[in-house]
Amino acid sequence: MITDGNLLTPNLPDVVEEIRVLFERYEQALVDKDVEVLDATFWRSPYTVRYAMGEHGYGFDEIHAHRVARPPGPGIKEKRRRLEILTLGRDFATVNLEFRVRGKTLIGRQSQTWVRFTDEGWKVVSAHVSTTGGDYLW
Repeated sequence: MITDGNLLTPNLPDVVEEIRVLFERYEQALVDKDVEVLDATFWRSPYTVRYAMGEHGYGFDEIHAHRVARPPGPGIKEKRRRLEILTLGRDFATVNLEFRVRGKTLIGRQSQTWVRFTDEGWKVVSAHVSTTGGDYLW
């Protein structure tokens, strides 16, 4: 239990900037298919999860296998609509991106949960990518 509210101060500017830089590096690595950078972004753990289109990556090894199989190129992101970064304290962050899907009338959504590890630095521990056409199931 965290008892000192200062430990979870939201959006300290220097921490937000650290995450922004890492996120942009990751996004460029997706375009370049720089597997080394993509792998370095994620926590090398069997507990790491990444859901994406046609992908259910449970653990770092499965996530890496999908990365190797993915073709290079700009991917599905045509235009960003909204980027939200939330940091809580100096060691926890979420990134949420809403984007227009290339060549479609769909909206894409991407979320990442970041944790700063003492010995490894910032790593994504959970990620999700999905699309919506605006129709609601409930």
